[in-house]
Amino acid sequence: MYAKILLCYDGSREGRLALREGARLAQITGAKVTLLAVVETGSGNAFAIGADAIALGQLQSDLAEILEEGRQRLTGMGLSPQAQIAFGDPVATITRVSVETEADLVVVGHHQHGFWTRWLSRSIAAELGDSLACSLLLAQKIVEDSELFGKA
Repeated sequence: MYAKILLCYDGSREGRLALREGARLAQITGAKVTLLAVVETGSGNAFAIGADAIALGQLQSDLAEILEEGRQRLTGMGLSPQAQIAFGDPVATITRVSVETEADLVVVGHHQHGFWTRWLSRSIAAELGDSLACSLLLAQKIVEDSELFGKA
């Protein structure tokens, strides 16, 4: 079914849901897991407009902690994830890493937005759906083990 899964993780509630769903699928399928945190460097981002070295260092430190938390969660579930931090546009970066890792599934958390926010801004999920050459899972609810394995 899935041999390589790319889990995109930001430490948010939605990111944790994605982490759990992707991890459970990796356990079921025996897939290798890559854990990815992306720092957006688009317009309006402090990094893109010249954040100083101290701010950038703090951002990298914060992301390293978030990524380590995710790696520990996955390790606790019996997985051996590869973890990496990447900088750039989220869609382009996730797409690039999915190709580099030969992922056949990308798992991301779905962040709920209001109507106006969705209408006025781009949908990363929709753009990923258009740009990925593999399957995409948007995690937005807690999936119980009984749902994955069937009720006994």
